[in-house]
Amino acid sequence: MTLDEYFNNVTGKGILSTADAEGKVDAAIYSKPHILEDGTLAFIMRDHLTHHNIGSNPYAAYLFIEDGPHYKGIRLFLKKVREDTDPELINRMTRRHLTPEQDKAKGAKFLVYFTLEKILPLIGSGETDITT
Repeated sequence: MTLDEYFNNVTGKGILSTADAEGKVDAAIYSKPHILEDGTLAFIMRDHLTHHNIGSNPYAAYLFIEDGPHYKGIRLFLKKVREDTDPELINRMTRRHLTPEQDKAKGAKFLVYFTLEKILPLIGSGETDITT
């Protein structure tokens, strides 16, 4: 199954981990990534710690834990390649819609693009059946 099929068919929770230039680590709850046709992954971010970290250190890890009784899921190892602030593009990709007032109060949004460097299962270092 492809990564896009996986995220379209599996429910769960995601955690995006980043570190700043000095190596101080942060982890934050994030929605599933947007998978683009060229295989690039994108996350919509507010101007918080994760966005600041990714500005000084392009590497991140995304942990996705599937809903259910067992520990199943995947780990994605990512590298930032670019960022976009086009509000129309971000609005088209936004999955959770707030009122315009609520959205504005939360601050600026950024669309941050990553290349996928490696996929591992949630537990262990073996292979997954997921392709890009």
